[in-house]
Amino acid sequence: MKILYFAGLRQRIGVGEEEIEPPPEIVDVAALIGWLRRRGPDFAEALADTSAIRIAVDQEFAAMDTSLAGAREVALFPPMTGG
Repeated sequence: MKILYFAGLRQRIGVGEEEIEPPPEIVDVAALIGWLRRRGPDFAEALADTSAIRIAVDQEFAAMDTSLAGAREVALFPPMTGG
């Protein structure tokens, strides 16, 4: 599964994208974020406030309870504003 990090998340974590293979118990977005947080202090800090993170699974906006079954890509980014 490809994980993409954008904007401030990318800066805090220090990587823009990575290929990962989460354990089988990671079945939805919430579980994935919890698992990513445990990967180190940079991840824990960047992903601490889930209300400030937007998620897309295979390029479709997703909620925390969205299933990851068959997902190939998850993008994590802060809320965007337009102008």
